[in-house]
Amino acid sequence: MAIFLLCFLLANVKMELGFALGLFAVFSIIRYRTDSIPIKEMTYLFVIIAVSVINALANKKISYVELLTTNLLIVGGLYILEKILNLRQELSYRIVYEKIENVQKGREEELMADLKARTGIDIKRFEVRRIDFLRDVAIIYIYFDINGRKKTDIR
Repeated sequence: MAIFLLCFLLANVKMELGFALGLFAVFSIIRYRTDSIPIKEMTYLFVIIAVSVINALANKKISYVELLTTNLLIVGGLYILEKILNLRQELSYRIVYEKIENVQKGREEELMADLKARTGIDIKRFEVRRIDFLRDVAIIYIYFDINGRKKTDIR
């Protein structure tokens, strides 16, 4: 929605090719150079930059009503997605699991119960990524809702 409104409102603004490529480069650098920022926060950062560019590059051909409507549409859309639809965010943890006997076909319920008991997290699903028979461990990724995590969890 932010990209559409950015392109729609700024279609009348004369931009050089270098400026457009520079804007694309800023978004790309922000995305690929920041591993530690979660996707949700990256989305909010993108929206803030898009709204700032829309407001900064507005000229006399774009009225204040159009700008206000655009800003309200973007913020309102984010509010609807975040609060009203209550979209869930999913996190994952990488676990080195040593009970290799539970990592067998047909023992998924036992593995899930053991992972829930050990972590104290309401796990939605898990993936066994790698099994190391030399060390008798498995690399398992567990997936859970952020809201399902305990308050004492750090991450």
